[in-house]
Amino acid sequence: MLSTRQLFILQVIIDEFIQTAQPIGSRAISKKDEVSFSPATIRNEMADLESLGFLEKTHSSSGRVPSEKGYRYYVDHLLMPIDLSPRDEQTISGVFNQGMVEFEQVIQNSVNVLSDLTNYTSIILGPEVYATTLKQIQIIHLSKTTAVAILVTNTGHVEHRSFTIPKEINPLDLEKLVNILNERLIGVPIIQLPNRLQMELTSIIDHYVKDVATAFKYLKGALLDQQPNNIYVGGITNMLLQPEFSDVAKIHSLYSVIEQEETMASILRSQDQGIHISIGQENKVTEMQDCSLITATYTLKGQQIGTIALLGPKRMEYSRVISLLERLSNDMTKTFKNW
Repeated sequence: MLSTRQLFILQVIIDEFIQTAQPIGSRAISKKDEVSFSPATIRNEMADLESLGFLEKTHSSSGRVPSEKGYRYYVDHLLMPIDLSPRDEQTISGVFNQGMVEFEQVIQNSVNVLSDLTNYTSIILGPEVYATTLKQIQIIHLSKTTAVAILVTNTGHVEHRSFTIPKEINPLDLEKLVNILNERLIGVPIIQLPNRLQMELTSIIDHYVKDVATAFKYLKGALLDQQPNNIYVGGITNMLLQPEFSDVAKIHSLYSVIEQEETMASILRSQDQGIHISIGQENKVTEMQDCSLITATYTLKGQQIGTIALLGPKRMEYSRVISLLERLSNDMTKTFKNW
């Protein structure tokens, strides 16, 4: 159990190291206005904190730096919530006040704003296909032989595919098909649409549409062949601004992981609802073990549909980052709810 004085000194050291990225010595701490202890007293307490595993001594300096254990204790017990600055508030509000009509615009703007505000790498997992449901299907005829199939989801995502209408298909049959699908499939998860189309509605549609097999083929091909890219990344080169990442080989390995969309999607998908912080070795991916990853989830009707994350050095500005992520996740949840 740490004493009150040790807790205070540990917090001062970590707060200072977050800002400077320089090893902290006892004399530097003693000069702070809020510190009333002598350098000798601080030095003794720092030695005890080191022996307990909360601090580490660097090879190039007599100062100490926080260990991963120290960061974890800081995050769990010493971290104080902070209010966002008016600038931060205004910047985040601006993401949602631009009259955007598709969720990709909201997410892309959000990921860019987060990376700009923090100088960290921001990553957002867009609404998951299993949590996304059908809102509407439309067919717009461009000419006698071409049309655009449009699928709209409950999250505001719009998929559209142009296709050629074969001579054997009556345009009226396509319209009948779309009307039946809208009656029967509204609210069905997108991932279930192919099976529902094939297994449950074939006999119903066959009664109204002459060439049901061909109509299915073109409609499914137009709407369901591709899923939207769910991973959005901003500020991928921001890691180069951090002194911890001067090793070119190490940063190259980290970039390679970030660019693996399936890996990043799996990491973000596994995060618990709410705010979650992984520090150093707590990250299961080896290339990310010199980093901290802070995530926040956003929901639709109480169900988690996506994740917002910031990846940075272990000396991240935890209080500010958590406040930013909480604000953004709340605004994103409200946005999808009201879409």
